[in-house]
Amino acid sequence: MTTDEIAITGIRATGYHGVYEHERRDGQEFVADLVLSLSLARAAATDDVTDTVHYGEVAERVAAILAGDPVDLIETVAERIATAVLSGWSLVDAVAVTVHKPSAPIPVPFGDVAVTVRRSRA
Repeated sequence: MTTDEIAITGIRATGYHGVYEHERRDGQEFVADLVLSLSLARAAATDDVTDTVHYGEVAERVAAILAGDPVDLIETVAERIATAVLSGWSLVDAVAVTVHKPSAPIPVPFGDVAVTVRRSRA
């Protein structure tokens, strides 16, 4: 059981996701938070970045997905991010991805809309 985590929060990018035409046309800011579950014991012992996950590279990949091919739902964006992390970094045993859509077209005052997916290796 993995008990170590790397958290990366507040990754921001302009994306064109949404079900409404104006969301696809105008775009808006999306924000992602990730928690990677993995063993950090080897990295702590060796003090070598190659024995851990380079969180800068993860953040760049997440931002590219946020700004990438438009989809209707932030649920789909979150799933794409989780899949990319698990397929791109073999040290990661599980990932929790939260995608925020702070400017969602909701006609009442609100603070944020977010979805979270949790995925792990089989």
